[in-house]
Amino acid sequence: MSKKSQKIITAVSFLFLVLTLAVSVWEGIYVPKTPRFKETKIFSVKKGEGTKQISINLEKQGFIKYGLLFRFYVLTRGVADKLQAGDYLLSPSMATPEITKKFVSGDIIRNKITIIEGWNIRDTSFYLEEQGVAKAADFSTLVNSARDFSEDFDFLKDKPKDLSLEGYLFPDTYEIQKGESTEELVRKILKNFGEKLTPELREEIKKQDKTIFEIITMASLIEKEVKTMPDKKSVSGVLWKRLENGMPLQVDATISYITGKKNTKVLIADTQIDSLYNTYKYRGLPLGPISNPGLESIIAALNPESSEYWYYLSTPEGETIFNKTLEEHNVARQKYLK
Repeated sequence: MSKKSQKIITAVSFLFLVLTLAVSVWEGIYVPKTPRFKETKIFSVKKGEGTKQISINLEKQGFIKYGLLFRFYVLTRGVADKLQAGDYLLSPSMATPEITKKFVSGDIIRNKITIIEGWNIRDTSFYLEEQGVAKAADFSTLVNSARDFSEDFDFLKDKPKDLSLEGYLFPDTYEIQKGESTEELVRKILKNFGEKLTPELREEIKKQDKTIFEIITMASLIEKEVKTMPDKKSVSGVLWKRLENGMPLQVDATISYITGKKNTKVLIADTQIDSLYNTYKYRGLPLGPISNPGLESIIAALNPESSEYWYYLSTPEGETIFNKTLEEHNVARQKYLK
């Protein structure tokens, strides 16, 4: 065999080897380990782990064929330092680019919780424990003045420092990452409150010469008293008018807040309880919010509807009855609240 033939054979062999290697690399990156595998499993990327450890774990746990190729891919794509920690749902049916995309975007497993409008701290604490998100005692302690968040959230600056975060735990659905601390959760909720309290709403509060704390306190009463927006605006009008005229608010929901009773029926003896939340005994707004109001109630507190009414009550069916005089109100009580 001539030297020329040997060179040709060597060149062809080398080219074949390169092509074979290229195909193997391409398959190792772009072809899933088990394309038809349907189940997903949890894969954890711990804080501080680099691409080397992540790639080793992926191969060891059976998600990819070759850890070395995963590392090669993320390095050549320039995303090696963008892989985020957390728990991910992965499957051997996912190729390296798809897995990498999850890590870079932070598409982690998240639990969803929903804080209901009108819940107070006690309600929220028990719910979070039921959901396995936080211990009720830990959450309650944190939001009951264990930590002052006013330095980070300006809307808390006019709230008395000795009061809890009642009223500021904005009702909404939240996504929670596994392992998220109770403080991180509280900060997430407060951040959402700050976003919902838009510059326009803040400007309107300032324009009315009121504080955020006063508006949230009023909104918390409205939230517990009535359900529809028209009723909320009407009740807002009644309550602000009572305040301006030095009348006691006499809001039943404040008594329920004191006693912790879930039923709406208030006993005469309950109205004699010595508490600054008792709007039967003390004039003016209660000491602080009695629930966490939704956006509608906050807007209603800022937009009271003027009327001739001074009294109202809610029927067992949820209808709100408004009256001009105490005599009419008492007749309505006899008729609807027997």
